[in-house]
Amino acid sequence: MQKLTNRAKQIDRSPMNLSERAYLPALAKGLGMTLSHIFKKKATVSYPEVKRPFSPVFRGLHVLNRDENGAERCTACGLCALACPAEAITMEAAERKPGEEHLYREEKYAAKYEINMLRCIFCGYCEEACPKDAVYLSESVMPTNYNRAAFIYKKEDLLIPNPQKKDSK
Repeated sequence: MQKLTNRAKQIDRSPMNLSERAYLPALAKGLGMTLSHIFKKKATVSYPEVKRPFSPVFRGLHVLNRDENGAERCTACGLCALACPAEAITMEAAERKPGEEHLYREEKYAAKYEINMLRCIFCGYCEEACPKDAVYLSESVMPTNYNRAAFIYKKEDLLIPNPQKKDSK
């Protein structure tokens, strides 16, 4: 039979001598490995004083984006909820009423938009699926809490503050 790869190694099946049967060489090898790790640089950091840098592709908290005029970009198409493998996103669509043109870009908007952060796996599929660039994952870390209900983020928690309201103050 012909070998597919050259990675196969022949196993040595010769009988063990006295020192090998006593496992002394294996014990010394393991002890040497342990001692070598003692003198290496530590991977842990003193967290509050020293903060570890995050990867450039880190995915943190979800954010709902607004356009240049301050209107919500989300049109409640539901593609982010369909793309989510953990089924953490729920939404309900509603029709825009007359006089609300400055609040929403399209005729349809998300009346209810919730993300269960306890179910979210931060995969980024919702961000990739959104055709309007309404959802993106920021670089901020999710805050801790003792209450499970606080991890269900509603639309008001996720929306970027309206820049038009800040200018009018």
